[in-house]
Amino acid sequence: MTPGRIVKPFWRDLTVQNAAAVKDFYVAVCGWTARDHDMEAYSDFDILTADGEVVAGICHARDDNADTPPVWMTYVEIASLDEALAEVTARGGAIVQDRRFLGSGWMAIIRDPAGAHIALWETRRPG
Repeated sequence: MTPGRIVKPFWRDLTVQNAAAVKDFYVAVCGWTARDHDMEAYSDFDILTADGEVVAGICHARDDNADTPPVWMTYVEIASLDEALAEVTARGGAIVQDRRFLGSGWMAIIRDPAGAHIALWETRRPG
């Protein structure tokens, strides 16, 4: 990995078959507020807020997201997605969804050797 760059969790979302009902569940249980958020080609995405602060997102499992596991996915910003994906397979993990571009960066979903899922994110660099 690139030395000197701190990697950190920065986002979480949930992708499920019946996003509208599950969204309503979390609004009722957690007291969150939901609002539609247009993500260019993928418009079925809701931002969840608590006291005006964005806390998460929820969307439908279809199209590019059809095989996304129904878990609260944590996204970790990393320096190099290519290097990280090479380490995933070298260390006994699996790539669940290979790299794809989402507006401001590249992401992939992986499964670690214990079976847990996490999303890796590389912010697109200008130029």
